[in-house]
Amino acid sequence: MTKQKVLVPYNFTENDRKAVDFVIRMFAPREDVAVTLFSAYTPAPEIETRNNTIMEKMRQNLTYLRQRISEQEDKIKAVRDRLVENGFSRDRVSYLFTPVKKDISQDIVDLAQSDGFNVIVLNRTSGKISRFFTGHVFQKVVMGVEDVVVLIVT
Repeated sequence: MTKQKVLVPYNFTENDRKAVDFVIRMFAPREDVAVTLFSAYTPAPEIETRNNTIMEKMRQNLTYLRQRISEQEDKIKAVRDRLVENGFSRDRVSYLFTPVKKDISQDIVDLAQSDGFNVIVLNRTSGKISRFFTGHVFQKVVMGVEDVVVLIVT
Protein backbone atom coordinates (compact mmCIF):
# COMPACT_ATOMS: atom_id res chain seq x y z
CA MET A 1 0.00 0.00 0.00
CA THR A 2 1.37 3.40 -0.99
CA LYS A 3 1.73 5.73 1.94
CA GLN A 4 0.68 9.36 1.67
CA LYS A 5 3.15 11.67 3.41
CA VAL A 6 1.68 14.80 4.97
CA LEU A 7 3.89 17.70 6.09
CA VAL A 8 2.49 20.11 8.68
CA PRO A 9 4.66 23.20 9.27
CA TYR A 10 4.05 24.25 12.87
CA ASN A 11 4.78 27.60 14.51
CA PHE A 12 2.81 27.29 17.78
CA THR A 13 -0.11 29.56 16.87
CA GLU A 14 -3.86 29.12 17.19
CA ASN A 15 -4.09 28.70 13.42
CA ASP A 16 -1.51 25.92 13.60
CA ARG A 17 -3.72 24.19 16.16
CA LYS A 18 -6.61 24.46 13.69
CA ALA A 19 -4.44 22.90 10.99
CA VAL A 20 -3.65 19.98 13.30
CA ASP A 21 -7.37 19.59 14.07
CA PHE A 22 -7.98 19.42 10.31
CA VAL A 23 -5.27 16.77 9.89
CA ILE A 24 -6.87 14.71 12.67
CA ARG A 25 -10.33 14.92 11.09
CA MET A 26 -9.16 14.18 7.56
CA PHE A 27 -6.30 11.73 7.93
CA ALA A 28 -6.48 9.88 11.29
CA PRO A 29 -8.88 7.21 10.01
CA ARG A 30 -6.64 6.46 7.02
CA GLU A 31 -3.95 3.87 7.70
CA ASP A 32 -2.03 4.87 4.56
CA VAL A 33 -1.16 8.38 5.83
CA ALA A 34 1.98 9.39 7.72
CA VAL A 35 2.23 12.88 9.24
CA THR A 36 5.37 14.88 9.95
CA LEU A 37 5.23 18.04 12.04
CA PHE A 38 7.93 20.52 11.06
CA SER A 39 9.23 23.46 13.03
CA ALA A 40 12.40 25.42 12.33
CA TYR A 41 13.95 27.70 14.90
CA THR A 42 16.72 30.27 14.94
CA PRO A 43 19.49 28.77 17.07
CA ALA A 44 21.07 30.72 19.90
CA PRO A 45 24.54 31.86 18.87
CA GLU A 46 27.65 30.41 20.45
CA ILE A 47 29.48 33.32 22.08
CA GLU A 48 32.50 33.21 24.34
CA THR A 49 31.47 34.82 27.61
CA ARG A 50 34.25 36.00 29.86
CA ASN A 51 34.06 37.04 33.46
CA ASN A 52 32.69 40.54 33.23
CA THR A 53 29.30 42.07 33.92
CA ILE A 54 28.24 42.66 30.33
CA MET A 55 29.21 39.19 29.15
CA GLU A 56 27.49 37.62 32.16
CA LYS A 57 24.26 39.34 31.14
CA MET A 58 24.79 38.07 27.59
CA ARG A 59 25.30 34.54 28.91
CA GLN A 60 22.06 34.77 30.88
CA ASN A 61 20.20 35.88 27.75
CA LEU A 62 21.66 33.03 25.71
CA THR A 63 20.71 30.56 28.42
CA TYR A 64 17.17 31.91 28.31
CA LEU A 65 17.05 31.54 24.50
CA ARG A 66 18.27 27.94 24.70
CA GLN A 67 15.64 27.20 27.34
CA ARG A 68 12.92 28.64 25.07
CA ILE A 69 14.11 26.45 22.20
CA SER A 70 13.92 23.40 24.47
CA GLU A 71 10.40 24.40 25.53
CA GLN A 72 9.37 24.69 21.87
CA GLU A 73 10.61 21.17 21.21
CA ASP A 74 8.59 19.93 24.20
CA LYS A 75 5.52 21.65 22.73
CA ILE A 76 5.93 20.03 19.32
CA LYS A 77 6.30 16.64 21.05
CA ALA A 78 3.00 17.36 22.81
CA VAL A 79 1.36 18.06 19.44
CA ARG A 80 2.74 14.75 18.15
CA ASP A 81 1.26 13.03 21.20
CA ARG A 82 -2.06 14.76 20.55
CA LEU A 83 -2.13 13.27 17.05
CA VAL A 84 -1.49 9.82 18.54
CA GLU A 85 -4.23 10.32 21.15
CA ASN A 86 -6.67 11.23 18.37
CA GLY A 87 -6.33 8.19 16.15
CA PHE A 88 -2.87 8.09 14.58
CA SER A 89 -0.62 5.19 15.45
CA ARG A 90 2.77 6.25 16.86
CA ASP A 91 4.62 4.91 13.81
CA ARG A 92 2.58 7.20 11.52
CA VAL A 93 3.53 10.45 13.31
CA SER A 94 6.93 12.11 13.51
CA TYR A 95 8.35 15.56 13.99
CA LEU A 96 11.33 17.54 12.76
CA PHE A 97 12.57 20.33 15.01
CA THR A 98 15.59 21.81 13.30
CA PRO A 99 17.52 25.06 13.01
CA VAL A 100 16.58 27.26 10.06
CA LYS A 101 18.89 26.47 7.15
CA LYS A 102 17.94 29.10 4.54
CA ASP A 103 14.61 30.62 5.46
CA ILE A 104 11.43 28.99 6.75
CA SER A 105 9.62 28.88 3.42
CA GLN A 106 12.60 27.49 1.50
CA ASP A 107 13.25 24.93 4.24
CA ILE A 108 9.63 23.73 3.89
CA VAL A 109 9.90 23.53 0.10
CA ASP A 110 13.25 21.71 0.26
CA LEU A 111 11.96 19.22 2.83
CA ALA A 112 8.77 18.54 0.87
CA GLN A 113 10.71 17.88 -2.32
CA SER A 114 13.62 15.91 -0.85
CA ASP A 115 11.54 13.65 1.41
CA GLY A 116 8.73 13.02 -1.08
CA PHE A 117 5.82 14.61 0.76
CA ASN A 118 2.51 14.40 -1.14
CA VAL A 119 0.61 16.98 0.92
CA ILE A 120 1.52 20.15 2.82
CA VAL A 121 -1.06 21.54 5.25
CA LEU A 122 -0.64 25.30 5.70
CA ASN A 123 -2.77 27.90 7.39
CA ARG A 124 -3.41 31.56 6.82
CA THR A 125 -2.17 34.00 9.42
CA SER A 126 -4.82 36.27 10.80
CA GLY A 127 -4.51 40.03 10.83
CA LYS A 128 -3.11 42.42 8.26
CA ILE A 129 0.10 43.09 10.15
CA SER A 130 0.87 39.38 10.58
CA ARG A 131 0.22 38.76 6.88
CA PHE A 132 2.53 41.65 5.99
CA PHE A 133 5.43 39.97 7.76
CA THR A 134 4.61 36.29 7.17
CA GLY A 135 2.57 36.24 3.96
CA HIS A 136 5.65 35.62 1.90
CA VAL A 137 6.16 32.23 3.59
CA PHE A 138 2.74 31.08 2.43
CA GLN A 139 3.31 32.40 -1.10
CA LYS A 140 6.83 30.98 -1.45
CA VAL A 141 5.71 27.52 -0.35
CA VAL A 142 2.73 27.46 -2.71
CA MET A 143 4.84 28.69 -5.62
CA GLY A 144 7.94 26.66 -4.74
CA VAL A 145 6.68 23.08 -4.63
CA GLU A 146 6.04 20.78 -7.57
CA ASP A 147 3.77 17.73 -7.60
CA VAL A 148 2.67 18.42 -4.02
CA VAL A 149 -0.88 19.15 -2.91
CA VAL A 150 -1.04 22.24 -0.68
CA LEU A 151 -4.06 22.41 1.62
CA ILE A 152 -4.90 25.75 3.22
CA VAL A 153 -6.75 25.67 6.54
CA THR A 154 -8.57 28.89 7.46
